[in-house]
Amino acid sequence: MSGVQLSGNTLQLVRHIFPTEDHAAVIAALEARCGSGLPLWISTTPEGLERIRFAVLKLSSGSLPEFERAIAIANSDWRDALVAAGFGSSVLAHINWLNAQIRS
Repeated sequence: MSGVQLSGNTLQLVRHIFPTEDHAAVIAALEARCGSGLPLWISTTPEGLERIRFAVLKLSSGSLPEFERAIAIANSDWRDALVAAGFGSSVLAHINWLNAQIRS
């Protein structure tokens, strides 16, 4: 899969959810394995990938093993990741979650 950089919002979430020592690994994994190679996903801009990447980050709960599991789910069927994260029924649910995370 080709690397698609993270949006500013996604970077902010990574820094909020994961400890500093995990930032580089999480960023690299999101760029390499949660981007333009996702099956049937059309929008491969950093902002266009936010919903899926936010779902992966939410499902991870700041745990690298859970993060890897969430990336695997997204690569199998990204819709499953969206539903599991609670982002499946609203195209704005991920933005509401972002706002709640940043305020906490």
